[in-house]
Amino acid sequence: MGFIFKPVRWVLAQIIIFIDWVTRPEPVQRSVERQRVIDKQTETMALYQFQQCPFCVRARRQIRRLALNIETRDARNDPQWNQELINDGGKYQVPCLKITKDGGEVEWIYESKIINQYMEEKFSANNL
Repeated sequence: MGFIFKPVRWVLAQIIIFIDWVTRPEPVQRSVERQRVIDKQTETMALYQFQQCPFCVRARRQIRRLALNIETRDARNDPQWNQELINDGGKYQVPCLKITKDGGEVEWIYESKIINQYMEEKFSANNL
């Protein structure tokens, strides 16, 4: 029975990626100075994700909409990011936003809804 679900999952994943590409949100426009400040804040962030995961798509869309320069790390196909997510983050779950703070302390945020809420509160035009 599992052999039937694999092709179906693959097709659905391709549809998700296509819809995401076709309906990409336009990034917010900021002054060059303000964008530099935000880029500095996001350089210590990384999103662990799978390309076809709908929850990861949701987090990546928020990153694009808010014009954030956050590195995306493929936790499915890159063994380094896979192990870092498990060993340091504590579980194999995506999306996961890794935030390294000034003192070196690391925070791991799971769940697309919580990640998007964090980004909205920290980087939306209303909160700048």
